[in-house]
Formats: sequence, C-alpha cells, structure tokens
Amino acid sequence: MTGFVARHDLWTAEQTAAAKELPRRLAEGHVHSVRLGFPDLHGVLRGKTLMAASLPDALSQGMSITSSLLLKDTSHRTVVPVFSAGAGIDRADLQGAGDIILVPDPLSWKLLPWAPGTAWMLGDLYFADGTPYPWCPRRLAKRAVARLAGQGLSFMSGLEVEFHLTRLLDPRLMPDDAGQPGTPPDVALIHQGYAYLTEQRYDTIEPLLDVLRQTCVALDLPLTSMELEFGPSQVEFVFGVQAGIGSADAMLLFRNMAKQVARRHGHHASFMCRPALPDAMSSGWHLHQSLVETASGRNAFAQADGETGLSPLGRHYLAGLLDHAAAAMPLTTPTINGYKRYRANSLAPDRIAWGVDNRGAMLRVLAKGSASATRIENRVGEPAANPYLYLASQMVSGMAGIAASAEPPEPVDSPYEVPATHLPTSLEAALPALEASTVMREGLSDGFVDHFARIKRAEVARYNATVTDWEHREYFDLF
Repeated sequence: MTGFVARHDLWTAEQTAAAKELPRRLAEGHVHSVRLGFPDLHGVLRGKTLMAASLPDALSQGMSITSSLLLKDTSHRTVVPVFSAGAGIDRADLQGAGDIILVPDPLSWKLLPWAPGTAWMLGDLYFADGTPYPWCPRRLAKRAVARLAGQGLSFMSGLEVEFHLTRLLDPRLMPDDAGQPGTPPDVALIHQGYAYLTEQRYDTIEPLLDVLRQTCVALDLPLTSMELEFGPSQVEFVFGVQAGIGSADAMLLFRNMAKQVARRHGHHASFMCRPALPDAMSSGWHLHQSLVETASGRNAFAQADGETGLSPLGRHYLAGLLDHAAAAMPLTTPTINGYKRYRANSLAPDRIAWGVDNRGAMLRVLAKGSASATRIENRVGEPAANPYLYLASQMVSGMAGIAASAEPPEPVDSPYEVPATHLPTSLEAALPALEASTVMREGLSDGFVDHFARIKRAEVARYNATVTDWEHREYFDLF
C-alpha cells in the first residue's frame, strides 16, 4: 500500500533522496531516538520522540499529533473551545481535538551533540486528506520565499541574537510551583553588566560559551561571533547569511539548543526580551536582510554602478518595511513583554524611521561598503519571536513596497526626535494594525491573521486580568 507521503506527493525529489539516506545515518550515528517536531504559532517546538525502528513508518505515513497543539497560547492553554460546536473552527479535523499528520522533512536531519544517540527532525503539518495545514508558520515563510523566487529573487538574512545566560539556583519543582505557567526558576548572574565587549569580563564566562560554540559547530550553524552584551548576564550570538528560510531554521534550532545545553550544565538561557532581574537590559533580535538576483547572484539592494546607497529595488523594499511596520509588529514582537523594550535613546527603536548606519533607527541601512554586503538591518524584533513569522512579515512587507514602487522618506539623524509614527506600546495596541492590514492578509491569508489574533488576544486577556506586583505596591497601602 502506498504511504501517505507518496500518495499525496508531499516531498520534493531532494527530500525523497535525503530520506533514502536516513537508514545509513541511523546506523552510523548509533541513533536510538529521533525527536520529530514542528514549530507552533509561537515558535515553540512540539512533537514526539520516536524510537529508531519507528522512523521508517513515520517517513512513509507521517505521524499523528493532537490538533489542539495548534490552538494554544504561551501558557500552553487551549484557548479555542474545541469541544463546542460552531466555536469558530473552520475545519472539522480540528473539532474535538482530532489528529492531524506531521510529515518529516528529511532535509532537516541533525544529530544532537548533547544527547548521544538522538537525532532531530522538523516536520510539516497536513490534514488527513493530504491538504496542507494552512497556518503552519514554516509553510507561510516558504510561501513568501517562493513568491520572491517567482520574481527571480532570493531572500538572504543574517541574525544578531541577544539573550540572558544565568546560573540555575533553584528550578522550582515543588508541587506548588506547578501551573499554567509554572513558577520561573531562581537564577544568579554569570557576569555583572555595563562592561560591554570587555575581554576580561568575557573570559569569565568563556568556558560556558565555548560549550555553546562547539555545539553550534557540530550542528552546522553559521556562528560568526560571540559577544559580551551591555547588561548583566547578557550575551549576543551572531550568525552568518543564509538563503530562504535558513535563518529561521537556524534560530529555532539555536534557541532550543541553547536552553537545553545550558540546563544540562546547570545554567539557564532565556530569550525573554526584558526579564524581571535587577538592572536587566532588554534583548533584541536584529535581522539583517537583502535580496539577491537568482540568475546572476548579484545583490539586488546594491547600486548597479557601485555607488553607495540602496538600489531602486532596495529603496522600494525599504519603503515597504516602513509602510507596513505597524502591521508586522505582532509578528516581530509577539509577546506582551517585548513592548517594554521600546525606549528612547536605548539602542532600541521607539518610532518607525530609517537611518544610514544609525543604531537608534528601526531600520538601519548599511550601504556604504562592499556591494555584496549592502543590506537593511531591522532592529525592531525580539528574540522570542517565531522566526518563520518574523521572516515572512519582512518578505511580505518588502514585496508590497516593490509592487507599489514605493519610496521611503528621507533618512533620519536623530531617530528619537524625528516626528515619525511611534511604534505601538503594547501587544494589545499592535494587534488591530495586523488585523486591518490588507497586505498581511494577502501575504499570510485571512485565516492565519484571524487565528493568530485570536490566540494573542487570549494571552492579552489573561494579562489584563492578572494583579501585578506593580499594582500591589502602588495601591495596597495607599488606599
């Protein structure tokens, strides 16, 4: 009997060839377990661990998973009433928390250096009739890449990722620490702050960073530098340029690797933007991006005559990023916490503007050196963003600017003083711009935008209903 994958023709020729190599890789790697997962709406990896003997069946038939995993907020609560008829679920497959099919992507195969005998694979989601699950973040990013390919262009991106790396004191695993979500762990600093890029301070944490470096190398992640960041226990990892969704796959793997490896070494890695630690600095995720002409390999953002500045196509793309920045915000900054980063004179943007090599601007254009390195750096994102949705939002926005031959305003020299539109100051304020955006709805689909907003509004509602430490301190004794 023909398997689910072959019956519905779900793999490319390259994926089929890679699948044929997996039995050899299982044997050579002495693999006993394979972690097969997918990135959910929030960029959290979910899935199952298969025994090696079960992998051939998963490669043929896919693997069944509970569809309610697609309907959860960041507390892991299923916020769509799947057991109530007519609850806004378009597909009967999702009613009653029925199964959908996770199909492995053989090209994503990795051996996990920190878990001997364990391999790792990403998968894509399908309904039982072979129809692709339409709101899969990885698929949405692939579609944006395909749209650019149809115009003879390839999307290129590189990552600068800031995060907090602390020593784990107490994982908080007593029964009364359980919950949705549970009590966060107690941690200690591994270095004091405000010694930005000093070698002496870097050397104190180098043994742990070198463990992460070695693991990046073993995973073929294109790590280019590790840096001591400005704040206490804050570091930055920089990754080289990759094509298509390569940077999103790398970010997903890196975030999970860093958290798991740090934990195994008695530490805690957090990609939360602004943790509630004394004197903590916010972490950002700066996304460098450009387009390359597929046929020639030439950087399409660079001037044809070799002069400085962006090409006409680059300017149109830049204008698209500016015009649709507010609508993209829930995708570049999807957590309630991330909006606490946007402060004047903080190296984080607070309004929609661009500048030439200006780190205070939301979009920093680097177009004064090598033509091949001409690019746009978006400094608005947070490291907790779903990497596929972050990349997709940029491609969709940029393509809209190209289609409209849009032109950006003049660059700014004083990004915190220019009379430009301010960024939304909360997730609650940002969601209406996404919902009202024709460009995002056309680029990502009406169904996805409505689904994403529904999940995020549930998150906002829980936050608004929670009594915070600030409120207790402000009012409990006063009134």
